[in-house]
Amino acid sequence: MEVSDLTVSTMGAMGTLAMWNRIQAATTAAATAATVVVLALTQQGGTARSAEIKVFSSAAPRGIFRELAPDFERTTGHSLVINYEFAADLKRRIEAGDQFDVAVLPPDLADDLVQRGKLAAGSRVDLGRTGMGVAVRRGAPKPPIGTVDAFRQALLAAPTVAYANGGASGIHVHGILARLGIAEAMEQKLRPYPAGGAVEAVARGEADLVVIGVSPILYVPGAELVGWLPPELQSYIVFTGSIGAAAKQADAARTLLTLLTSPAAVELFKAQGFEPASR
Repeated sequence: MEVSDLTVSTMGAMGTLAMWNRIQAATTAAATAATVVVLALTQQGGTARSAEIKVFSSAAPRGIFRELAPDFERTTGHSLVINYEFAADLKRRIEAGDQFDVAVLPPDLADDLVQRGKLAAGSRVDLGRTGMGVAVRRGAPKPPIGTVDAFRQALLAAPTVAYANGGASGIHVHGILARLGIAEAMEQKLRPYPAGGAVEAVARGEADLVVIGVSPILYVPGAELVGWLPPELQSYIVFTGSIGAAAKQADAARTLLTLLTSPAAVELFKAQGFEPASR
């Protein structure tokens, strides 16, 4: 290896570390600010008996809850029990009558459940949206994906490609492959994983690339974001929060949703690969 190559490699590694440190710093700062918000909400609501709040959530906001949950539980006395699954699976559970207090779902599913009387009308809040990206195992070479053709070549060159099987991002991946005319060529390379498993698979070295929402990528330290999909292929997934129509802890659920839409939480969402959602 030439000295210049080593320098470039070192600079690249330093840049990656710096980016990760910036994400962590922003996340920590936002989570700290959110603690103040929770404390204020608790004081406004008075002293309440501790309760168990059951949350049904898609996997993408996992990093948000990881940061907010400890402070929320400590300051309110409530405990969060969070089930992460694909949105379609959560919708089926809700329709079947499974008990929950808060549901984090895409807006089309949430609106349908409101119509069915499963979510409380008027309780829905928009949390944010995240786009699609590509990741590799941390330290692995990053293929160029900045254009449609470059992304197409990166897929064809990768021995294996992971994706979320059953989620909205997985459906979009198959749509992209068909649009690029490489669905048949990629068939033996694809590695489907359940909710939250595709990025971890790349971090473990089980797959070479993962195409998925950006937020789940930033949640896994062993994976490294290559970049966002080209604009021509991009798809945004919006997430909303709603209170269950039969919620046992409606007041505590309302406090949680207020926290998730606070300015501090908005900054945390941004640090985790989300941006504000437009209705």
